[in-house]
Amino acid sequence: MSSNKTALVIGASRGLGLGLVQRLTEQGWNVIATVRDQQKAEELKSIPNVRVETLDMDEQSSLEVLTLNLKDQTFDLLFVNAGIMGPAHQSAAKATAAELGQLFLTNAIAPIRLAERFVGQIRPDTGTIAFMSSVLGSVASPDAPEMALYKASKAALNSMTNTFVTQLGDTGITVLSMHPGWVKTAMGGEGADIDVQTSTTGLVDQLNAYAGKGGHYFINYRGETIAW
Repeated sequence: MSSNKTALVIGASRGLGLGLVQRLTEQGWNVIATVRDQQKAEELKSIPNVRVETLDMDEQSSLEVLTLNLKDQTFDLLFVNAGIMGPAHQSAAKATAAELGQLFLTNAIAPIRLAERFVGQIRPDTGTIAFMSSVLGSVASPDAPEMALYKASKAALNSMTNTFVTQLGDTGITVLSMHPGWVKTAMGGEGADIDVQTSTTGLVDQLNAYAGKGGHYFINYRGETIAW
């Protein structure tokens, strides 16, 4: 059982983010969890050892406030879970600048900007930064045309993460790009393969297994390596 470890989970009001908070606290972690809307965080607030903070990851001013509120914290884990599907049409031909800007800002740029803000507060050698990626972000797997724009945003996140890792130097921090599986959430839909508990249990198992390894890994919730 983990104890006296602290995690910062970004995007935790529902679905996989909420599940991650539940699994981590079950293992004795203290968790600071962010939500965009405090009114949608009732279930989160009922979990012991959880502190809820407000963050709209896309807004620089919101990030400034969070950074200030957490400036004295040291984290064993930063898990950036927040993300969006993008426009329903998923078509390059139909996409507007606003749709693309929102999708790539939220899914690829904002997570890295946030990680850059907090990297100095991640515990050296044993700390982990994890990004919720997707197997759909693998350029080695040309499929799912109905998800074309979402796929591109996750590939962009992976690329940004690869570059971010080069800035870590000899901190010993482990970076994980994680595929949660196809999960029954608002984004995954009811037809998905697995439930949130199965996915988040696996994700936390991998977080524990990879802690202290250093380096960057693209894996799924079962610990299987995914091709970039």
